[in-house]
Amino acid sequence: MYNKIIKLIIAAGIIAYAVYQFTEGYIGNGIMFILLSLIFVFLYFKNEFILLAFLRLRKQDFNGAKKWLNKIKNPESALVRKQQGYYNYLHGIMVSQSNINESEKFFKKAISLGLSMDHDLAMAKLNLAGIAFSKRRKQEAQKLLTEATKLDKQGMLTDQIKMMKQNMKRSAGPNQHYGTGGSLRAQKRRG
Repeated sequence: MYNKIIKLIIAAGIIAYAVYQFTEGYIGNGIMFILLSLIFVFLYFKNEFILLAFLRLRKQDFNGAKKWLNKIKNPESALVRKQQGYYNYLHGIMVSQSNINESEKFFKKAISLGLSMDHDLAMAKLNLAGIAFSKRRKQEAQKLLTEATKLDKQGMLTDQIKMMKQNMKRSAGPNQHYGTGGSLRAQKRRG
């Protein structure tokens, strides 16, 4: 993996060589080198390991996605800010299967760094709402759920949001049992 600055230096070098090819009269070579430099510019904005991790995650291969993400040794220097957000987002998804506290940290960091697509941000907030709800922080979960609903403009998460709202309504009911209430001693006194 190349550092983000090295990718730009390589792209600039290839463009300089393409300009040299144009001045020498080799137009085809110059066009080919311009197209080659665009690959490095693309990889500056979209990290290759994050793209490969997304492909593995799409196939439900969590171990493969984790393997690709672990190849990024120092995310702060190797990734642009939005890429760091997606790095944490992917780690949050993978860790959510086993450790809720750690996944909450990853999702919060991903949201603070920023995600470029609204449905990814909605998914992160929906996961945070589920974590907050499981930790009995219902107001925070409700707030995150409404934010996720606003961000889900294409309706990709409507089923999950409806299911979360139904679960929240079910648990919002009273916890006491109807009928004879009180302790066993109070029931004996009455009866």
